[in-house]
Amino acid sequence: MTHAMLKGSNVPLEATTVRAVLRWTPGQGVPDVDVSALLLGPDGRVRSDEDFVFYNQPRHPSGKVWRLGKKRVAEGLTDTIQTDLAGVESGVGRILLVASADGVTFDRVRELSILLYDAAVADAEPLARFAITPETGEETALICGELYRRGDGWKFRALGEGYSNGLKGLATDFGISVDESEAAQEPPAPEVSLPLPPEQPTGVPAQPAYGYPHPTPTTQPAYGYPQPAAPAPAYPAGATGARSGYGYPPPDTPVPDPDFRLPPQGPQFMGR
Repeated sequence: MTHAMLKGSNVPLEATTVRAVLRWTPGQGVPDVDVSALLLGPDGRVRSDEDFVFYNQPRHPSGKVWRLGKKRVAEGLTDTIQTDLAGVESGVGRILLVASADGVTFDRVRELSILLYDAAVADAEPLARFAITPETGEETALICGELYRRGDGWKFRALGEGYSNGLKGLATDFGISVDESEAAQEPPAPEVSLPLPPEQPTGVPAQPAYGYPHPTPTTQPAYGYPQPAAPAPAYPAGATGARSGYGYPPPDTPVPDPDFRLPPQGPQFMGR
């Protein structure tokens, strides 16, 4: 029989290995959710950073608490922590079961709940179920519940306590060291580089790329611009003659034939 739990209620656990399943309904605009566990000592704080089991450290060094990962089921998505309660070190008195949505508030997470199963029984009904309702909706991390020692056994308490500063703030409150060197600093604005102009095929004049200055033309267009002075035509050394007008070919200059002779003159030209 499944215990439907209310916030603050508790239930004894007879199972020696418990699977805590965080479940929610995915959809448009619904953030991804991660489950974590913090193992607390007698002072209510972690003994070292190794007592934090989460996505970047999915297994406790003792091997008694580990993260199984995410799975899609008929009811939605799940993320799971499993605990071998019988093997948990005596120095650990409580294990917090935590849900976090990085940078997104839990008012956008639909039908969030945590279910506890006896991991030794296949396809069994959950031992307990707690439907989690955020108090303000602005929480980005939630303590869903806790496994805690009571005499020689263990119990589960439904909590639903929220944090607005995310998993980082929650973990810090329980003694996890956070590297402050990673404090938020706005990165410098990236330099914007214009792309290089495309290569032109051989024999095709290069065209300026968009956003680049146009090269200075070597010749001016004819219309509306003064024409460059035309170079003087070259003549052979010693040649003379008038230069042609602009735009016309120079006239041919006759060269005297050295063997030229006048024809014999007739009687009418002879002296009397």
